[in-house]
This record gives sequence, C-alpha cells and structure tokens, in this order.
Amino acid sequence: MCVNSAAYGLRTKITNLQQAIAYLGLKQVRNLAVTAGVSDLFRRGDAIGAYRRSELWRHLVTVGLAARMIAMRLRFSDFEDVFLAALLHDLGIILIDQHDNARFVRVIDEAVEGTSLCDVEKRILGYSHAELAEAVGKMWSFPEAVVIAGRYHHNPDGYRGEHLNLLRAVVVANLVCTLKGISSIGRNLLRVSPTCILGLGLRKDDLRVLAEDLDQEVAANVGLYQI
Repeated sequence: MCVNSAAYGLRTKITNLQQAIAYLGLKQVRNLAVTAGVSDLFRRGDAIGAYRRSELWRHLVTVGLAARMIAMRLRFSDFEDVFLAALLHDLGIILIDQHDNARFVRVIDEAVEGTSLCDVEKRILGYSHAELAEAVGKMWSFPEAVVIAGRYHHNPDGYRGEHLNLLRAVVVANLVCTLKGISSIGRNLLRVSPTCILGLGLRKDDLRVLAEDLDQEVAANVGLYQI
C-alpha cells in the first residue's frame, strides 16, 4: 500500500485498509485513493506542444501539497479537504485532454502567454475547464469544496461562501507552484489575485518561505504520489 511510503516513516508495515484508516484517518486514505485513481489518467502518452501530462500531474500534486501547507500553517480545521480540492482543481483539463483531444490540441496551441486559458477554451470549445469541473463535480457528487475550487480557481472574486478561505488557499498554492515553473499546461497564464493573498493574511515573505519549504515537502512525497 502507498501508506507504507517513506513519507510516513512507519516502523511497522500497514497491511490492510483498517490499519491504514486507523493510522492516517479516513480523509487521508480517501485522498490517497483519489490520487491513485487520477494518476492512472496520465499513463497514456505525454507531450502536446508545451503541455506534458506528466507535468500536469506534478502540478496537481504540488498544488495540493502547497495548499495543505497553507491550510496547516493558518490552522484550518479541514486541511485534508484543502488538499483534495487543490488536487482536483484542474480536473476539467484532464477530461478535455482525455475526451476531446483534437480540440484540446488547438487550445494548447493558442493558449500562449498573455492570454486567458479559460477564454481560449470558451472560444474553441464553448466552455472552460473550470465550468466543466463544476458540472462534472456536481454530477459525480464530489464534496462542495472540490466543486467550488474547480469552478472558481481562475475567478476567486466571483465566489462568496463558506469555502472562501479554502478557495483562497488553492488559488495561492496554484500561483506559487506556477511561478516555480510547475504549471498546468507548460505556460504561465495565471493572473495574480491580491485579494486571495491579503484575504489569508499572507505577506510577500510568507509566499517566499512557502515556495522554499515546498521543495522539501515535494521531495518527501515523490514516491507516495509518483511525481
């Protein structure tokens, strides 16, 4: 089981689901199960222009880890929910790549720096990956926080609800990872959201420390999340 990864530093081996749940907690086991399932989508082929499926997977996991770090440092009570929402925030990109690949190639070709990925998608597809993530998340009965992160991670100012700080953590984590060169489609198309940074009470130095500490967190989880 992946819970036997060195990331957990276990002295004795966990051999069944009950032991895993007892040690990690139900939400952590849920997140590991989702991670394992989603990672299978990245095993077919790789490159489309600047886009790499393997790099999208690395982006998703790294954003998840960064968002969880933010949540833990700010003492959120639901930091595992934050991880799951961040891990799945670009679910729409995965689905478009897998099920509408011909037009996805056009999106990748035309989504150059200085453009908005969602605007390019709407022009070519008629919808954005954020809108698709929301629709599919509702259809699959995902937790509301996951649906919100998928829908509003490019437009956080458009949401006012109980998951606002969770969304802000995902948005800031997404920004930090992208600025570190770990982007979703191989290009930096993000726009900085000062309201999310300020809304969490973060300063420039906090983001710098987070970016530095993230390297160690990623290194500790390479085997666990296959990145």
